[in-house]
Amino acid sequence: MTAIVNRSLFDEPESLPLLSIQTLVNLDSSGCVLIVAPHPDDEALGCGGAIALLRQLDLSVNVLVVSDGTKSHPNSQTYPPPALKKLRERESLAALKILGVESKAVTFWGLPDGAVNTYKASQEAIAHCYNFLTALAPSMIFLPWRKDPHADHRASWQIFTTASQRLPKPPQLIEYPIWDWDRQQRGSFTESLKAWRLDISSVLELKLRAIAQYRSQISDLIDDDPQGFRLTPQILQNFTRPWEIYLQSQ
Repeated sequence: MTAIVNRSLFDEPESLPLLSIQTLVNLDSSGCVLIVAPHPDDEALGCGGAIALLRQLDLSVNVLVVSDGTKSHPNSQTYPPPALKKLRERESLAALKILGVESKAVTFWGLPDGAVNTYKASQEAIAHCYNFLTALAPSMIFLPWRKDPHADHRASWQIFTTASQRLPKPPQLIEYPIWDWDRQQRGSFTESLKAWRLDISSVLELKLRAIAQYRSQISDLIDDDPQGFRLTPQILQNFTRPWEIYLQSQ
């Protein structure tokens, strides 16, 4: 694994070591992995390949979606917040089923999209997260990158990192980037990290099919909000490569 200090690894991602899932995961059949997604679709974009590979190893994978995702099209009359919330949950469940995760292993917290940051220092949020982690007992947690440009991503990292550190046996934490792929948003690295690429070439087709389930985010399905969010082809191409990037504290 490569240590990254004071530069963006997104400038030359191909220079990072390419590892297999077997190299990264040393869990027995009872091991549990938790994927934390700040919004519905982050899990497929950032970790879709890892999820599929973990399930092919017959490891237990649970997914927690933190926010309701309703800020993507705030002015839509066809999909007002309650309807959009349900739509995005359906998209997540469809995508995750393709990756091998059944609906019973998916939890939607439903925090307000764009406002997760207001909960990050809340003792109630930390306690809720701690209770969730205690019940699930994951050996490994995939979290959004701690310095992702999106505030909901950073807040999700903080909530779960704080809660996991209070567990008797803290799980291994692995971080995945989303919005650092956007040159206009990304920041620079100011600390030493381990970074690598995970080879997902054998499950890339599954990941692409999973991403395609998020029609609300990648197509004109919701066409009555001129200011609605849409993942551009330029951004999407960063998540359709035969590898995914992960980071971890030294």
